Amino acid sequence: MLFNESVVAHPHDSASLSTVRLEGHGLLLRPWDPGSGADVAAWLRGVTDPEFLHWNTPLVPVTDTAGARDSLRARAARAEEGSAASFLIGDAESGGGTALGHIGVNDIHRLLGVARVGYWVLPEARGRKVATRALGLVAGWAFREAGLHRLELAHVAGHEASCRVAEHCGFRREGTLRGALLEAGRRDAFRDAHLHARLATDPEPKVS
Repeated sequence: MLFNESVVAHPHDSASLSTVRLEGHGLLLRPWDPGSGADVAAWLRGVTDPEFLHWNTPLVPVTDTAGARDSLRARAARAEEGSAASFLIGDAESGGGTALGHIGVNDIHRLLGVARVGYWVLPEARGRKVATRALGLVAGWAFREAGLHRLELAHVAGHEASCRVAEHCGFRREGTLRGALLEAGRRDAFRDAHLHARLATDPEPKVS
C-alpha cells in the first residue's frame, strides 16, 4: 500500500483533502473532477444504477448530466472546506482512468476525529472485491495519515454484500439503527440500518 506523503491530509488541513491520491491493492483513488466529461458520466451511471437506488435514496436525486456535474462540484467544495473527501475508485493499471466506483469519507468531525464512510461500485466492476480493497485503502489513510480516530459505516438492513465488505475490512457491527434511512425511492417511509465502526486502535485486517 502506497501513500503520496506530499498530498496526504489531516482533518485540520482542509485544502489538501481535495488533492489526496491513494494507491494500493491494485487501485488508484483520486478526487472526482467535475470538469471531466468522463468523470461526470461515470458518476451519473453510478448514482442512477438500479442496484444503487435499491439500497440508497439520495437526498438530492441526480437524473441528468447537469445534476451529476453539480453533485461533483458540491463534493469538491466539501473537500475544499475539509468536511469530506470523495474518491473515484480507479484501476491502478489504467492510471486511474477507468472508473470502477466511488468511496467517500464524509461528515468529518475534526474535534472527535470521527467520519462516515460510503461507497458504491459500477455494475461492470462488481464481483472483483473493488469495494473491499477501496475501503481497506481509505481506512488505512484515514487512521495513519489523516489522524482520524473512528470511522463509521451504515448500510440498509439486509444488504448482505455491504455487510461482508464492512466486516472483511474490520468494521465491527455495533447494532441496528431503527428507521435511520429512507425507503427506496421514498421520502415518507424509513428503514433500519446496520451500524459498523472501526477504531484506529483496532487490529488491522488483511485486505487484498
